[in-house]
Amino acid sequence: MTTSPDTARYARIAVERGIDRYPEGLLYRIPASLDGVDTVKLGDYVTVPLGRGDSPVQGVVVSIGAEELLDKRIDPSRVKSILEIDRTNDPMPSVVVRLAQWIASYYCAPIGVTIAGITPSAVRKGVGRVQKIAVDLATPPAEAGRLHPKRQAVLDALARRPQAERPVDIDELREECSLGTRAPILALIKSGHLKITQRTSVQAKWRASVVAEARAPEPTADQHKVIESVGEALNKGFSQHLLFGVTGSGKTEVYLRLAARVLAAGQSVLYLVPEISLTPQTGGRIVARLPHDRMAILHSGLTAAQRHEQWVVASQPGPKIIIGARSAVFAPIPDGELGLIIVDEEHDQSYKQDQAPRYHGRDVAIRRAQLCACPIILGSATPSLESWWNAKKRGISQLHQLPNRAPGLTTPRVEIVDFRKETVLRRDRRVHLIGPTLEFALRQGFAAGGQAIILLNRRGYANWIACPDQNCAWMMQCAHCEAGMVVHHDVSDGSTLKFTRCHHCHAEQKVPSRCPRCAKGVTIFGLGTQRVEEELERLFPDLAAQGRIARVDSDSMTQASDFHETLGRFGRGEIRLLLGTQMIAKGLDFPNVQVVGVISADTALNLPDFRASERTFQLVSQVSGRCGRSAQSGRAIIQTFQPDAEPILAAARQDYSGFAQRELEVRERYGLPPAHRLARVIVRHEQRSEAERIAGQIRGAMAILPAAASVIIRDPAPCPIARIADRWRIQIEILADSPARLQQLLAAARTLAILTPGEVIAVDVDPVALL
Repeated sequence: MTTSPDTARYARIAVERGIDRYPEGLLYRIPASLDGVDTVKLGDYVTVPLGRGDSPVQGVVVSIGAEELLDKRIDPSRVKSILEIDRTNDPMPSVVVRLAQWIASYYCAPIGVTIAGITPSAVRKGVGRVQKIAVDLATPPAEAGRLHPKRQAVLDALARRPQAERPVDIDELREECSLGTRAPILALIKSGHLKITQRTSVQAKWRASVVAEARAPEPTADQHKVIESVGEALNKGFSQHLLFGVTGSGKTEVYLRLAARVLAAGQSVLYLVPEISLTPQTGGRIVARLPHDRMAILHSGLTAAQRHEQWVVASQPGPKIIIGARSAVFAPIPDGELGLIIVDEEHDQSYKQDQAPRYHGRDVAIRRAQLCACPIILGSATPSLESWWNAKKRGISQLHQLPNRAPGLTTPRVEIVDFRKETVLRRDRRVHLIGPTLEFALRQGFAAGGQAIILLNRRGYANWIACPDQNCAWMMQCAHCEAGMVVHHDVSDGSTLKFTRCHHCHAEQKVPSRCPRCAKGVTIFGLGTQRVEEELERLFPDLAAQGRIARVDSDSMTQASDFHETLGRFGRGEIRLLLGTQMIAKGLDFPNVQVVGVISADTALNLPDFRASERTFQLVSQVSGRCGRSAQSGRAIIQTFQPDAEPILAAARQDYSGFAQRELEVRERYGLPPAHRLARVIVRHEQRSEAERIAGQIRGAMAILPAAASVIIRDPAPCPIARIADRWRIQIEILADSPARLQQLLAAARTLAILTPGEVIAVDVDPVALL
């Protein structure tokens, strides 16, 4: 049976391909065979023919309609038909489909790539899916007769169960009736007394953990004010809230109180954190406080089967709390059930995806809250200037403040140390990264039974391999990038083998013993977490011998379980000194931390990026807040070569408001975000001249568009890191005074194929880093 063009129904499908010519999806006919009771629905996973060879590919239905979907230039008889519906996966919630369409439009990404990135591959592949047999009483019942006692016991057990608790898994029923085998149940199936149902479930292995139920502390007056203010907005549609609270002020307590209200009202909560390293501690708090509520955990550190299992939990109807990193914003919560979104540490740049689609998790969460008509809370001790601008300047966020630390916590004493003077104090000729002030503070803290956290936001051993002869001036660079190589220690086999690695393309080389130009012995200097670890082990040999010093960076923590285990040991006091990069600077709450040390606070301060000051302030302020989380006083030692730098001084004073006001005045004066909206078009090519030609062509074509009259399109220029992985990078910066005007230009350029995102052209809307 065929459907006439007049009565045909059509669907637009986002196929899992990088096709950007059809941003609304490809058009397909819904055949009559799929247009009955089991019809195609929005969000369905389907198989469709693609290309001249009609290769079957997977896709998702993003819109359904009749003749309104047809382009007048298209012959309806040539529109291909959907082949089949994939019922092994539940349909994508319609809100998530609309969210994907918004992302594809706003962030200039192909809709197929966007949709494919939302659903984890483990879910699409069915990892961990098992078929189970369930049984129920036959309808109509089989003829009555004398049965073996064991068989009769099975029928009686099923009859006692309410209809809502049937059918029952065959093995569950066998155990309930104390049967050694399935034989009695199988005999009842054969005789017609029982009917069977195939059930699909997802199973994954988990390492069991026990969390004791925690008692809720009494909210402070400030916390109570925020809880009641946001609580009044629940169930009243979309509203946006910025919770600005100093480190240790009890923002998590506010989140949990509001989450409990939402769950009690029968709705679900989405709770986002920036790093998977924060998930277990945050998850543990939620379980301890809300032990009787369902919870799903979604992040990339899970195994494939675990991720699929948690995805299924998130998709089931009923109240639940979903916690996870950036990608958890796409959790398949059924339509109409989401009651609150929480974005913790909303300032963190980990929320920004660095590959297409280059979305920002915080902004996508705001859009999801709008689509779901529910409140969203953005929380931080150091809010992003975008969020602060929206609250203070534009008034689209309601600002709530927690200016004081929670009862029982002390404000840390922050000391800025001029590291140039500290270096002079040393009498030996060795290079020291731990200055005398920090070393003394560590010894005092350890003597008092405390713990310490040391931050250096640079991994590796040393970042400078060069010739000592200034007349030669050779420095080792990556053969594939315009960037220096970083020395690393390989201690996996017990040796201390040194090698160099590029942190951009990951190429590795041996450390040269001599300069390739003048044959003099090379000098290795600079700093990295491995070098700091080596010095700490030399300063505190007893702790090192007992395994009580741990390094946390992407080199040492290769799996999520590594993070969890290390933080667990630190929480139990087995590790006394935790050294790491920015991943240990935020969100962690360990009451015995008495000393925090920052090795070099100005590491990122002089980068060619207008956000360098903001990031420096946030990092120093956040890590300083990791100490003083008990009645014991905390001490933060900030080593820097620029002790008069305003971001460092403001962070030491915990003066966010003053810093934000001064920084926003500068941004507004020069037309930078958040006063203006920014997009980068990056052209990447193996030949520099070709990259420059393409960039010039794009800039020229965009400049003559009508939408370009209200924006600033800067001339093409090399990126600060001009070459990565053998491809030259030329950027075009576009600035507009509103997101609407920026989107008008980008949309027009995509429609006319001036911008075709792919391998050569990348579009980054609202970038958080400019390197």
